[in-house]
Amino acid sequence: MPAVAFDLQNLIDRMTLRRTGDHRFEGDNLDLDYRRVFGGQILAQTIRALHECADGKSLKSLWQQFPREGDVALPMTYDVTVHQAGRTFATLGVQATQDGKLISVAAASLHAPEDGLGHPADKPSVPGPDAARAVAIDMIPWEIRVIGEADLNAPAVHPPRYQWWMRLPPAKPVAVADDDWTHQALLAHATDLTVIGTALLPVEGLSQADTGTKFHSAVTSHTLWFHQSFRMDEWVLVDQVSPVLAGSRAFGRGDVWSADGRLVASFAQESMIRPL
Repeated sequence: MPAVAFDLQNLIDRMTLRRTGDHRFEGDNLDLDYRRVFGGQILAQTIRALHECADGKSLKSLWQQFPREGDVALPMTYDVTVHQAGRTFATLGVQATQDGKLISVAAASLHAPEDGLGHPADKPSVPGPDAARAVAIDMIPWEIRVIGEADLNAPAVHPPRYQWWMRLPPAKPVAVADDDWTHQALLAHATDLTVIGTALLPVEGLSQADTGTKFHSAVTSHTLWFHQSFRMDEWVLVDQVSPVLAGSRAFGRGDVWSADGRLVASFAQESMIRPL
């Protein structure tokens, strides 16, 4: 994992895109001691580009592929295509490029807010954040509290499940916009970080800290579903599992819960994990 050289303000700044055309935007990269553009940044910037073309609708799902790694020395360009826009739903696409080379391609579903049926969900029975273990996760510049003893950077064997609470600093040292799109972008950034490490938890003598020395890894696709509004400056619980690691590919999925027991988002990721 690259060394962290940024804070929350840096991330918020990178989520502010420059409009360079009718549906074209440009964004800068996070300040990292690393040559490759972080996928979570691309997810967050894609969401911000979609917001600029949403016409009052909300983001409900985002599917994104990463066919080529990006170069941190070059800005990212995002081209948004409105494939279909109705009264309540819309389908948009986003291509992220650098110097004309495709870095990422995404498809998104948008939905105008409306009331409807609902039923309660069964939130995992876990300790609250005050009883969880405070840790630092590279690339997430806010509070993290992990449940249980699993350590994604240690070779000890654990079941492939990782549960953690997180929230933005309560003292609010950085101004964060009060809209769903901003909080969705921040969550998307964070969900790109721990799925590969979770897939490696049952593998003896190996952890995500060994990337580049014992194996190569890269995220190939990432999908998010946003079910209900939430706030990243309030505690949310991330409950993720990796049910399969095979053929140099890992799959993981997770749910995100509000502290009051609402299922607010879900995500899934496929990645390459190739032994050296």
